[in-house]
Amino acid sequence: MTHPAALFIYAHPDDETFGAAGTICLLRSTGRRVVLACATLGQQGKRGDPPVCDAAELGAVRERELAEAARILDISEVHLLGYEDKSLADAPRDEIRGKLVAILRAETPELVFTFDPNGFNAHPDHVAISRFASDAVAAAADARWHPELGPAHAVSALLWTTLLAPWEERASVDAEPSADIVLDVSAWADRKEAALRAHRTQHLSIDRYFLSKPNLQALLGVETWRRAWPVSERSGWPD
Repeated sequence: MTHPAALFIYAHPDDETFGAAGTICLLRSTGRRVVLACATLGQQGKRGDPPVCDAAELGAVRERELAEAARILDISEVHLLGYEDKSLADAPRDEIRGKLVAILRAETPELVFTFDPNGFNAHPDHVAISRFASDAVAAAADARWHPELGPAHAVSALLWTTLLAPWEERASVDAEPSADIVLDVSAWADRKEAALRAHRTQHLSIDRYFLSKPNLQALLGVETWRRAWPVSERSGWPD
């Protein structure tokens, strides 16, 4: 039996690991194909202290880090969209829509995951990729858009990041607004930690938010999602 795919659409290398690594592993454990679309290589980001590489090398290094994290998480395929870090909002709308529609129609995912409209932390690239992802999901389902890219495909659900920071433990996560889906991913906590460590250039943030916490295993064991569309309690997660 061929299981439907899931598509994660993010802005930077490491976005897929911070809040979604356990979800990716859970989906792969059910036999589902998991595909990642990454809009930029984080070329303007941090390089670590001491720096892991020169500034001119950062994009290439982060691409290799992403490939290693994808290997650890067993991501089926990674699509690099090739846009500039910290300028994603300026990407040509029609062009990026076409790239994402092509992926959606080729991969035919059941579920699409991305940032909420505020980009979780209001990062302009996160906000932009959320907007582009929602636009592409709608366009992919409409045969009038890009007929040259194949038959229309409608996803079953679009899922957003929640208001809960992945590195903050809560006493009752499932009572929090926006946490529509609460997943126990503790079986894959070690793999999430390994994927985090693969993003070596980002070790300052990873150490601060995750690896320095005494309750690390508890933090890595839960991931949450918000139902963007549809909002029915019976939608948004496969049986």
